[in-house]
Amino acid sequence: MRMPVVIGLSCLLISCTMGPDYERPKMEGAEAFRMGEPHADASSIANLAWWEILQDEPLQQLVRIALEENKDLQRAVAVVDEFQARAGLARSDFLPGVSASGSAPALGRKTSFLVPGFVNPFNYYLQGNLAWELDLWGRVRRANEAARAELLSKEENRRAVVLQLVSGVAESYFNLLQFDAQLDIARGTLQSWEESVRIARARLKQGVTSRLDLDQFVAARANAVVRTAELERQMVQAENQLSVLLGRKPFTIPRGRSLTDQVMPPSVPAGLPSDLLQRRPDLLQAEQELAAATAHVGVAKADRFPRISLTGLLGVSSPKLSRLFTDPASFGVAGVGVTAPLLNGPALGFQQEAAEAQARQAVAQYQERVLTAFREVEDSLVAVRTLLVQHDAQRQQVTALQSALRLAELRYKGGLANYLDVLVARRNLFEAELSLTGTRRLHLVSVVQLYKALGGGWSPDMERPTDRRIGS
Repeated sequence: MRMPVVIGLSCLLISCTMGPDYERPKMEGAEAFRMGEPHADASSIANLAWWEILQDEPLQQLVRIALEENKDLQRAVAVVDEFQARAGLARSDFLPGVSASGSAPALGRKTSFLVPGFVNPFNYYLQGNLAWELDLWGRVRRANEAARAELLSKEENRRAVVLQLVSGVAESYFNLLQFDAQLDIARGTLQSWEESVRIARARLKQGVTSRLDLDQFVAARANAVVRTAELERQMVQAENQLSVLLGRKPFTIPRGRSLTDQVMPPSVPAGLPSDLLQRRPDLLQAEQELAAATAHVGVAKADRFPRISLTGLLGVSSPKLSRLFTDPASFGVAGVGVTAPLLNGPALGFQQEAAEAQARQAVAQYQERVLTAFREVEDSLVAVRTLLVQHDAQRQQVTALQSALRLAELRYKGGLANYLDVLVARRNLFEAELSLTGTRRLHLVSVVQLYKALGGGWSPDMERPTDRRIGS
């Protein structure tokens, strides 16, 4: 047995590996993001942990609950466990395959008939088998490369799910805060319309105004009731949506700071574009999928060549149990097995072409994801920049409309203006206040989306202690 082992090891040392080695596709790079801060250094908001971005304590607790109980994340973790097992299975192909079999026909028919050198079911026997494929063409090595790359891609997918989950919980939470703010505005406006209706009725009794004024105010009050009910419905539905992200049945979501009191980093540097390829989990996932597809090409090429294996057989056999372990009962054989494709050569050729086509698909998918990643970063950068300007302008607009409404109400009460001035002023203020809260939410969400587009900074070793008091 020593000589076949030496020959096998020598063959492994001189063996080659079929198929191309993986190389990252070249992409046209840039020194800075187009919408990034001028003269920015290599720092990036993505280097911060998520709790440094989201500084609302109830929101942080919600994120921690989601990281523990979200079902998509649990499924992603289970997929990683599956591919860890698959990678271990692929590594086992490097080792010899050993099996054993035996027979004890004590309850069946016995016979002394025995053909020398052959085991039959009427004998007592123990038999061990050995098979070890010599990886001359690198089929096993390429299969292990593919299994490892697939495992890494699933691990990156888990990171992508985590980043998506953190940003999703934050965006849903900000939606809730927007509905809260808008609901307060709608209820305050409804009270104002109630006061206007009361004044109009009093003036109608005094004969100072007409029925038309009262009807217009009543209609405006009804519109405020409709908007209030609509916002209440949207708020509850948003709570239900966030509850699913948390992996729980719908419940009342606790709030912390109001929409206007949320704290965000004063600056949101994007960092270097080259870091994006090393940080974003979806890009790393696509790259590992490409590496796996490249390795599968090598497997397909190696399948077209003969497989050479070292085989061995060792055992004992006897028609009588008492003679099972005597010298005449032992048998064994060792040799080299060769399995070569003959008539299925064209089919294996098509299999190789299919693997090469899949590798080209993976290249195109990786390049497309890179382009999409840069677009998402640029979109988020321009959103952060312009929404700040928009928010300041709308805040000035609200201040001006509040002043206009006060003057219109004073003039109406003093008989110097008609109901139309109050109607227009209050409607304009109502819509402007709603728009202002929407812009504030969009600004908060744009910062979170930029954090996600840059790949975030979350990793398991950065996780803080869990607080599960909410809804538990």
